[in-house]
Amino acid sequence: MTDREVMEFDVVVVGGGPAGLSTACRIMQRAQAEAKEISVCLVEKGSEVGAHILSGAVVDPKALTELFPDWQTMGAPLLTEVNVDELHWLSSPSKSRALSHWMIPKTLHNQGNYIISLGNLSRWLADQAEALGVEVFPGFSAASLSYDDQGNLEGVITGDMGRAADGTEKDGFMPGMLLKAKYTVFAEGCRGHLGKELIADFELDKEKAPQHYGLGIKELWDVPESQSKPGTVIHTAGWPLGNEAGGGGFLYHLENNQVVVGLIVDLNYKNPYLSPYEEFQRYKHHPIIAEHLKGAKRVSYGARAIAKGGLDSLPKMSFPGGLIVGCDAGTLNPAKIKGTHTAMKSGMLAADTIFEALQTENPPTELSQYENALRDSWLGKELHQARNFVPVMHTLGTFWGGAYNWLDQNIFSGNLPFSFSDMTPDYACMEPSSEHKSPDYKKPDGLLSFDKLSSVFLSNTNHEENQPCHLQLNNPNIPIQQNLPIFNEPAQRYCPAGVYEVVEAEGESIFQINSQNCIHCKTCDIKDPAQNITWVTPEGAGGPNYPNM
Repeated sequence: MTDREVMEFDVVVVGGGPAGLSTACRIMQRAQAEAKEISVCLVEKGSEVGAHILSGAVVDPKALTELFPDWQTMGAPLLTEVNVDELHWLSSPSKSRALSHWMIPKTLHNQGNYIISLGNLSRWLADQAEALGVEVFPGFSAASLSYDDQGNLEGVITGDMGRAADGTEKDGFMPGMLLKAKYTVFAEGCRGHLGKELIADFELDKEKAPQHYGLGIKELWDVPESQSKPGTVIHTAGWPLGNEAGGGGFLYHLENNQVVVGLIVDLNYKNPYLSPYEEFQRYKHHPIIAEHLKGAKRVSYGARAIAKGGLDSLPKMSFPGGLIVGCDAGTLNPAKIKGTHTAMKSGMLAADTIFEALQTENPPTELSQYENALRDSWLGKELHQARNFVPVMHTLGTFWGGAYNWLDQNIFSGNLPFSFSDMTPDYACMEPSSEHKSPDYKKPDGLLSFDKLSSVFLSNTNHEENQPCHLQLNNPNIPIQQNLPIFNEPAQRYCPAGVYEVVEAEGESIFQINSQNCIHCKTCDIKDPAQNITWVTPEGAGGPNYPNM
């Protein structure tokens, strides 16, 4: 048994995104207000808080205003309020139609929202957390769970530092620490690997619809000052995805002459030849997008999965010893296509529940009252009103699903007495390659479209070379013996970072994993049709380093 250092806290928070930081800040606010001593530790696998954070992002500030009512005078990085809000239907590679304001579901209106860098907001929240007394440890990944003799969660074990690829200990090896807590809060973001394990161990998704996901791919561009239109929000639907997949595109003008552009592709698509990355490259060539990127320079690239199943897919969020919050559970409001305010509110509710439990003489092992607190809050009401948004799109398709959602949201405020469910997991939607054709993806032009490796370079991704592979195959034979003949091994295409390749050597096909390229989007863990790939944390601080994303 490994001899580990043990550190004990009242609360351990796993993940330095909006949900985790809001949890930590709120607990310490309550402790200071009531003169209580509470110890809170937050661990973040990125090299710094914000390094792994990626989102569009247009943010509703309501949760931030609850957490820090004077956030504007405190210098929170919400600098660009939305002043132009457009939705375009792209009918072809060159044609589009701007939809009138009344034709858009009111949940997609963005008045009063801000275009931000979610990474910068997370960095600001981390500063507030530390000022409140939270111990923030970046560069430490929570690698595994620790249970007590009764089977209750007692904390997490951080990743070992200094293991070689074969698992042996290198010079300077340091075993991970056991971080014990009365309560551990998991806020790892979408498809968190420990959250996934907890959901399975405690059957938290029993009698729930499976979670549904999208893959968001995003770039940051510097544009000429004459083209900068801070506050402009453009969303699109239709081309290039069409009938191949659900999803849509976005382009936002930030401050400092910067533009973000991206595409979200629903991961329940059927065609194994579809490449979300290549669809995004095509997307930027549409005139409605290309005109904003003329003479501009691409400065950053990233991708991240999005949990978008909504209320129908939300697991039980409490278990003996802790809570799962934010996108780790799937609190994003799909009708708004926004998850920051909901993640923050879920963390604040978790903090209040934990704080109150710690004031009792015998704190309960499981905080089952958290579910009621969430349901009764504005977050619970938002998710209830949006409960049909995704399953109805999956059931009726983009056109009729969109019409239903317009009626449901604009006329009935999400209260139509019908319920839709999509019980088919995204990975199970993929069909054999023999039933599909490959889209005609053009060679990148180096101006608007680019190859994967040059894009990964802009994500500043780095992993220690000689370490165990963090992309684990449950059965190493499945990629070649099963996925290749049936699906033409789709990992080569659904991964937006060129991690997976099928190479030929001496007349034999070999499945090659370029784990150095991994940008931690989690798509492989979600979309692999055999569910054969498990994403685990690499050595601490490995992965992308996103600036202003």
